[in-house]
Amino acid sequence: MYCTQHTLAKTHTFEGKSLHTGVCSRMTVGPAPADTGIRFLRTDLGKDAFIDALAENVSNTARSTTISSGNASVATVEHLMSALTGMGIDNALIEIDNAEVPILDGSARYYVEAFREDGLADQGVPRKFLSLSEPVEVKDEKSGSWVRIEPAEAPSYEVTVDFNSRVLGIQKASWADGINYADEIGICRTFVFFHEIEFLFKNNLIKGGDVDNAIVIVEHPVSPEQLGELSRLFGHEELQVVGNGYLNNLKLHFDNECGRHKLLDLIGDMRLSGGWLNARITAYKPGHTINTQAAKALRQLLK
Repeated sequence: MYCTQHTLAKTHTFEGKSLHTGVCSRMTVGPAPADTGIRFLRTDLGKDAFIDALAENVSNTARSTTISSGNASVATVEHLMSALTGMGIDNALIEIDNAEVPILDGSARYYVEAFREDGLADQGVPRKFLSLSEPVEVKDEKSGSWVRIEPAEAPSYEVTVDFNSRVLGIQKASWADGINYADEIGICRTFVFFHEIEFLFKNNLIKGGDVDNAIVIVEHPVSPEQLGELSRLFGHEELQVVGNGYLNNLKLHFDNECGRHKLLDLIGDMRLSGGWLNARITAYKPGHTINTQAAKALRQLLK
């Protein structure tokens, strides 16, 4: 864990379709001065369309995290925010020409590979550690979800994921100093349940989703007609369900890859608290809504 602020050693460009809108975006992630934090710039809206990656700017949490300022918004920021955190980056400017971050393979893999290959620049300024004097807990009584943030000497995260799923079971995942983010968490892909897909499409979500950027979990038997419809939606031929409950004989990176991806999301969402948390963060059934509510509650407490 660095004690000084770091930024990127060079600028990196990522391009591809977005998960929910399906539009193609071009995004550059580059260096920024000390004490900048993480800032987005919607280049298609002008040179002043900045959005600070802070919890008070969260505007939507429907299956991803969107931040907004004025008439500028950027959706699905969580994977990039997680990668920046996991790789130890304090300050970055992200320039993007559309309203959603490209989904790439559904993980943070391409970010961490680029950042690791080209390295970081030490800015010689003390890192901003956020320390709290009392615990913070946010609960959702309806879903049973909660996020708890407790004072600690160093950051750590632990999640328990339970979708009442035959395929997934109950999964746990954790990250702390000494665990290699890039290899253990950053490569873990997003996922969706087969029975959710039609609803999500009808609600103008996952328009850019396919089996190349998401793990599809199949809980119940599906008919050839259902597979045919999904093939049409995804634009993918020869979809099939294999015995382990995943579409297209998917090879998982880890038995608990889905749990690790929810941890990846939590790390990204909690970075919206504005710095490095000297805290123990535990979460049960985390999701973008409760994650960002916890980040907002923390920022209120720190004020």
